Amino acid sequence: MNANDFPERVTLEEKYGPAMVITEQAEADGYFERCVRHGMLFGNSREEAERIERENLGYYAGYYDAETAERVHRLFKTEHPIFGKRTPTAEEAFAFGRKWATEGKEKPSQESL
Repeated sequence: MNANDFPERVTLEEKYGPAMVITEQAEADGYFERCVRHGMLFGNSREEAERIERENLGYYAGYYDAETAERVHRLFKTEHPIFGKRTPTAEEAFAFGRKWATEGKEKPSQESL
C-alpha cells in the first residue's frame, strides 16, 4: 500500500468511514497500516501515528451502533478515548458529558456513568 492512498487533506468520514464496515482482521491490519503511514506524512513517528490513529478510530466508532463499535475496537485494537470499550446509551453519554462540563477539566471516571 502507498502512503498517498489518502490525500493530504482528507475528511474524517473519508479516512475512518471505510474502517467501520471492515469485518476481517487482515483487511483491518492493511487499512490501519494505510492510516498510520498517512499520519506519518505529518512528521509523526510511527509510534505516535499508531497512537493517534487508534484513538481516532476508537472515537469515530463511538458514533456507530454498539456492534460496529465493538468490532472496530477488536479489529483495530482500540477503544473510545472517553468510554473505553463500553458503549454507553445516549442518555449515559449525555450525563457523562454534562458531568465533565460542570465539574471541570478532569475527565470523570467511567464508573461515574
